[in-house]
Amino acid sequence: MTRLGFVGLGWIGRKRLDAVGADASVQVAALTDAAAERARAAAERFPGALLARDIEQLLDCEVDGVVIATPNACHADQALACLERGVPVFCQKPLATNAAATAEVVAAAATANRLLGIDFCYRHVQGMHELRNRIADGELGQILCVDLEFHNAYSPDKSWSRDRRLAGGGCMLDLGVHLLDLALWLQGAPSMQLTSAQLFAGGRRVSGNDGAIEDLALAEFRQGDGAACRLACSWNAHIGHGATISMRLLGTAGGAHWHNVDGSFYDFQLDINRGDAAERIGATADDWGPRALLCWAQQLQRDPCFDPAAGLAVRGAELIDEIYRA
Repeated sequence: MTRLGFVGLGWIGRKRLDAVGADASVQVAALTDAAAERARAAAERFPGALLARDIEQLLDCEVDGVVIATPNACHADQALACLERGVPVFCQKPLATNAAATAEVVAAAATANRLLGIDFCYRHVQGMHELRNRIADGELGQILCVDLEFHNAYSPDKSWSRDRRLAGGGCMLDLGVHLLDLALWLQGAPSMQLTSAQLFAGGRRVSGNDGAIEDLALAEFRQGDGAACRLACSWNAHIGHGATISMRLLGTAGGAHWHNVDGSFYDFQLDINRGDAAERIGATADDWGPRALLCWAQQLQRDPCFDPAAGLAVRGAELIDEIYRA
């Protein structure tokens, strides 16, 4: 069995813990959280796990891998602590709050030759891998335009998400990071150059360097292949339902459209389009959320060595840094 330790047991951390804890090939070996009540509740659910006082004690349990789900600013240091001990890591997004720290973690994983995974969960929505393969096979022709949108009628309810030191950013680092990852991952990591960016906080135009937490972000990129990529994301959006999440790709031989259904955060549809005809290749009706973690755990069982694919996180982090500097 693969022995895993879990650092951070808030809402997302507990969701991932419960999902992987149901896997017969995984043993929940150790748990730790800054909030004692959350830690005790998780320990009651997994009585065989050590309730560690901190990450150092957790690592002393000789775990095979560590799952990190703490505030953004903690990710890099905690991942480095694990990798320096030779322990593979699966981390919530973002891997770090800036590109330099992201690159440092990826380099540490490569040096230690240990598997590094990041919870880019939307890669695992039904049909997304098929879309990636079809794009690689040239089925959509030359991609001309990529439109990315993630508007949330709510905003994170954790106090740390409003603290620039702990969060690193606002809706761009919370929502936009997912969209940029999809655009890069689906297309085989094309080069992208930022052409414009605007950030707003409470209706006021802000800079990513003035300490404000943006609640609306707009950005445009020019890809190396000439395609235009446009991104919009926001919190507390007046959209008439819970969320608007979508990605549309237009190519010379076809298009693709991925979007949430009826404002849901969990139900999606994915179509390949040709003219006015649509071929549905994905209609989410399963629990896709923890699939990135489960795939990482399966890969860890096969081979705990470094996977260079983790380097794509640096590309996304560099683009977000550019947006905040613009």
